[in-house]
Amino acid sequence: QVQLVESGGGLVQAGGSLRLSCAASGHTFSRYAMGWFRQAPGKEREFVAAISWSGGSTYYADSVKGRFTVSRDNAKNSYLQMNSLRPEDTAVYYCAGDPRRSIATDVGEFMFWGQGTQVTVSS
Repeated sequence: QVQLVESGGGLVQAGGSLRLSCAASGHTFSRYAMGWFRQAPGKEREFVAAISWSGGSTYYADSVKGRFTVSRDNAKNSYLQMNSLRPEDTAVYYCAGDPRRSIATDVGEFMFWGQGTQVTVSS
């Protein structure tokens, strides 16, 4: 069993920055895809960013391209640097991991999920 724990959320003004972290523990696999998703009230969970197990490939939702950067420092931890934040970025942010794929971008492709961290951007 793998546990994923997000941290770094909070309240920030529009134009500000936050850095989210995702730490994996438990039975960590030697390599697995990691992704970031978000869910705003009344909306479905949506893809934000993904990074391959090696860190060599990244994907972003069009809405965050050029503002967010996903990274990982080893097989366990991932980060989401969020710059130029907008009120529409307000949501609960989740990290996800899957050992069966080198990279994934769909909600249904991820086996493990964190509990989420709230990001609120004020105008």
